[in-house]
Amino acid sequence: MLKIIFLADIVGKIGRRATVQYLPKLKKKYKPDLVFANAENIAHGIGFTEKTLNEVIEAGVDFFTSGNHAWSKAGSDKILNNRPPLVIRPANYQGKKSGVGFLEIKPAAGSPLAKKIGQNKIIVVNLLGRVFIPDKLNNPFKVLAKIIKKYKDQIIIVDFHAEATSEKNALAQYFDGQVAAILGTHTHVPTSDSKLLAKGTGFITDIGMIGYYDSVIGASKNQIFNLFLDRGQSSKKHDLPDYGYCQFNAVYLEIDPKTQKTVKIKRLDKIIKVKTN
Repeated sequence: MLKIIFLADIVGKIGRRATVQYLPKLKKKYKPDLVFANAENIAHGIGFTEKTLNEVIEAGVDFFTSGNHAWSKAGSDKILNNRPPLVIRPANYQGKKSGVGFLEIKPAAGSPLAKKIGQNKIIVVNLLGRVFIPDKLNNPFKVLAKIIKKYKDQIIIVDFHAEATSEKNALAQYFDGQVAAILGTHTHVPTSDSKLLAKGTGFITDIGMIGYYDSVIGASKNQIFNLFLDRGQSSKKHDLPDYGYCQFNAVYLEIDPKTQKTVKIKRLDKIIKVKTN
């Protein structure tokens, strides 16, 4: 079996610290072949930098997906254009964008990841939902269909970074049996519906986040209260605590390489006390 741990959106320094603190324990217990994480909030809640990525790479993360904040930090283009890619961005953006929307991991591919998967071939796809997200996007259903047509004999894992639960569920049901797993991200709210669909696709509406526990989706409660109470424009800079209790959400997958289907999907959840240093 191919074993994978997929970490939810890592939010800010407290999320990075919790990952450094807890991921090695998960790796020791589950012995995953690969560890993926969504990095679009890893640098103080918005975007990513080389420094913030390297912090969790040292803890055992192999590769990153992202979302609508992929270009929020200076230097994002350089990171996204790395070859082989370390971070992918949603594949369904319109027009020319830096980076790629999916990664092919295969034996002798020249990537450090290839050494970890034996003779398996894996495609990791990043897609962005269109409901309640104003970016100029192509239809994620049509984009994924094209990718499947080209790589139909490989293990395909999709990070669907989307707001609407209905859109995530619809994508998963439509492509049930054609991909190994469709994992929802973006809302930072973990859902309890991890399951195997009828034709063998592993699915969860949203993995959740790795971020400050006593918060509103990882940000300071007061900052978000001001938005909802119409107390003027909130600061664009996120107010994120660096230590305290952190919500850690992830999923564990076991995939049968012979069928390219998921045989097990399990939530991995814990509240972690992150110290000041």
